[in-house]
Parts: sequence; structure tokens; C-alpha cells
Amino acid sequence: MTIPASSPDAGPGVPAAREAHFRDLTVAIWRGGTRYPMSAPYHPSVRYPESPCEETASEDNPAYEGVRWCLRQLGLDAARFGTREWNPLGEMVPRGGKVVIKPNFVLSRHYEGGELFAIVTHPATLRALVDYAYLAVGPEGRIVIADAPQMDCHFAELMAATGLPIVQEHYRRTLRFGLDVLDLRDFWLDMQPGDEAGFTERRQPLPGDPLGSAWVELGRTSAFAGVASSAQFYGADYDRNETIALHHGDTHRYRISRTILSADLLISAPKLKVHKKVGTTLNAKGLVGITTTKNCLVHYTLGTPSRGGDQFPDGLLTARERLVSGGMRWLFDRLLAKRSRLHDRAYQVLASSYRAVVKPWLGGVDKEKQALDGGNWHGNDSAWRMVVDLMRVVHFADAEGRIHPEPQRRILSVVDGIVGGENNGPLTPDARPVGVIAAGRNPLAVDVACTRLIGFDPLRLKWIPALLDGPFFASLGAIEVRSEDERFQGMMRTHDPLLAFRPHPGWTGQVEIGAGRATADPGAATGKN
Repeated sequence: MTIPASSPDAGPGVPAAREAHFRDLTVAIWRGGTRYPMSAPYHPSVRYPESPCEETASEDNPAYEGVRWCLRQLGLDAARFGTREWNPLGEMVPRGGKVVIKPNFVLSRHYEGGELFAIVTHPATLRALVDYAYLAVGPEGRIVIADAPQMDCHFAELMAATGLPIVQEHYRRTLRFGLDVLDLRDFWLDMQPGDEAGFTERRQPLPGDPLGSAWVELGRTSAFAGVASSAQFYGADYDRNETIALHHGDTHRYRISRTILSADLLISAPKLKVHKKVGTTLNAKGLVGITTTKNCLVHYTLGTPSRGGDQFPDGLLTARERLVSGGMRWLFDRLLAKRSRLHDRAYQVLASSYRAVVKPWLGGVDKEKQALDGGNWHGNDSAWRMVVDLMRVVHFADAEGRIHPEPQRRILSVVDGIVGGENNGPLTPDARPVGVIAAGRNPLAVDVACTRLIGFDPLRLKWIPALLDGPFFASLGAIEVRSEDERFQGMMRTHDPLLAFRPHPGWTGQVEIGAGRATADPGAATGKN
């Protein structure tokens, strides 16, 4: 087929055009079917005139339909909609350019036996995005699906579950086009049944990003600047010294994938789900997947708020439980953090002795309290800062990691909410089939709208007011929601709980619309954080 020519901005007007893209606060929200198609490569169920391939599927594909509907509602290439020449992403990326699609690929299985696609972005959503990216960049361009999942994600297992290799083969066979799918991590934890920790022998090396990584220094512009408790920071891995070395004083560094930073157009495709540390998993929190050194991410601060931390709420643990929790942290710091088989063995011996001798006498930490350990509650004052920093990085860092005052790339957000995740998110959520796809040019506007959509007050999530106070935008009321559902259209001006997702237990009663305290005026401008 003939691919319609794209007409992105070029030359001296590029920064201004990126800025205009960034300032568009329109959010499109489609609602329809609540079941994903089962068969890869996830063809659309309708032969759309612009489709790059002829095949259609006999089963419904609401994810594809929702993506297409949202792109139209965003006004992209509006004059040619309904024709063979419709090219909605053509204004965002040049012909021959590079599109990187960043899904949420956190895990390869639901550890409590639930629905995997309440955790990760469904490949039917990704297939639709690949098709429209191909229309824009053409056969001479490049399309990459890339993410850095959690350390224990088995990527081959994930690929088998998603069927993405079948999508790749479809593109090779029908269009002779190489679609890349990248695991950006440099190692993974090959955890085995019965493993109680991420032992050194389980750490398997990976090639990582083929373009390497760039260090991005935020310095005093970081949301962590001025935080006095950096010596108690805890990251994604056992070695706290690594995290502290990257976040102290005026030093605040992140190691970022160059594949991500070199994109002409970055399509962020997160899940619609709740999160135990920051309230929701959407575009902003999903950006942990652009980092290639996970320990550069501060997850929480050891201790309770009265002691400068946010690991647990004050008064939650008894003296006995504090002793048990502190003992386990001591073992992590003194043994597992060393990343040696000798120290791993010592940990196993001491942990076994504790279970056999100490625990029957001293007891453990109550299960419901233990669920809050690691900053998994609304008082986490660390993880939101990491989210703010990553949003600044992805917008303003160039391919070498240098921060600029103007946006360095266009970002399109497309949220997969055909099946969302509630309750124990982000890793073991309950599935909520709600049949939603949401999209917009400004990732923060989309995050605000989706937070409101699931029945949460955006101003109760600390990272949202902090970002509103920056270069993003200043008023929730400036967001324009386009939807065929009238409740969604006016949601920024009402206190309707809408989809009413259950938050993580550590957030219950604190973030829901109308819960706990007076709800912020949906249309009010934010003040200084």
C-alpha cells in the first residue's frame, strides 16, 4: 500500500511546535468492550480504510477500536479521517523517524493467580499503536517497544503470554518491517519457588539497551533537593549505599535508556491501575521503566514520620514488631546488600534460625501491617519525588542526558483500561473490566483525568500538585475531556466517584473522592507545593 506522507514540523520551529504539543490538555476517553481479543497478532475486527494491512479478525478488538477513536477525538489529521490517507501520528514524527512505545511490562505473571492483563499493557493496545506509528514513519522508519520491567520479570515468559513475537512475525511477513521489542534491563532475577530473597546466584546478566544509557543529573531541581533524610533512603534493591550515592546533597542522578531518550516520538502506554506507593500507576509512575539502574529510584525512607522516615505510619507497630522489622532490615543491609554467595548463605542460616527459634517466641509482624512496609501507604513522602523527577527527565533531557528548558521530544499517552487493576496494585491487583482507553498529548493531563476517572482526588496524590506547580500546567479545570459518556465529559467539574476503583489498602479512606476530608475544588488552580 501507499503510505501517506507525514508532515511534522521541521527546522527552527521545532521547539515551538513541541511546546504547542505539550500545552494541549485535551484528553479523549473511549468506553466500550471489556474483553481483550485472544488471538495474536490482534488484528482489528473492522477493515479501516487507513489500515496498513488487509487482515481482520473475527473476534472483537475493543482495544484497537478505542485507540483509533481517541486519536480521532484528539483532532489528529482531522481533515483526512475516514480516508486511506488518514495519518494521525504524522504531525508528531517525521517520515523515517523513530517511535518508541513504552508499555507497562512490570511482571510476567500475577503472583496470586489473578489476571496478568490487570498488571501489564495488553498487546492488542500495542498492536494498534504500532499500526499507526507505521503509517507515520513508513518502511524506512523504526518502531521499538521497550521497557525495563521489575527485576524478577521473566521476559521470555512475558513474550509468550503477550504473543508479541507473533506481532513481530506478522510485520516481517506482510510489510517486511522489523518491529523491535527490547528488554532494557542489564540483569534479571531468575527467582525460583521457595526463594525468600533475590540471591546473587539468581542474578542473570542481560544485554540491556543496545544504545546504552545516559546519566541525567537534576541537582537542585530535583524534588529530593533539600531532603535531610537521604542516609535512610531505600531503593529498588538491597544495597542502600548505591541509592544514597546517587541521591544526597545536591546530587540527584538517574540512569536512563538512550533508546527512550533518542525517540522522535515516545508513546507512553501504561495500565489503568492503583499503586501502593504513589496512589496510581499511569504515565508518571510508569516511567520507572525508562531507568536502567533500578537502584537510582528512591522508593521510601527507613523509619516512621516522627523519625524522618515513611516506611511505616507512626504508632502502627508494637515494640515487638519494631524489633522484628528492624532485625530484618539489619540482615538486608549487612548481608543481602553485599551481593555475594557467602553473605547470601549467612542470611539463609540466620533467617532459618529466626523462623525456627525466635519467631515462635517473639512472633512476626501482623500481615495487614506488613502490607504497609516499604512505604506502601498514603504517607510515603519519597516515591512521589521520584515520579516528579522522572517526568522532568522524560520531557526535558536530550539524548545525551542534558536537561534543557524546553521539551526535547513529543510524547503521546495512551492508557490501557479495557481491564484495569484495583486494590493490591500495582503487582497483585484485582481485575476491573471497565472498557476504557484514554489518550492525550500531555501525559500529566492524562494522568489527572485517569486519576479522577477511577474516583480518586488528583490533589491528594502528592506528585500531581508538585507537577502542576512546575512547567506542566496550573489548573485542573484547563483539562478538556472528550468522551461519549456525559459523566466523563464533566468529571473535572463534579465530585462523582465515576469508576470508583478500590485503592491499595494503605490508601483506603485517604484518596477517594469525598473520603476523609473535604475534596479539593476540581477546577481550582494549584498553589505552591
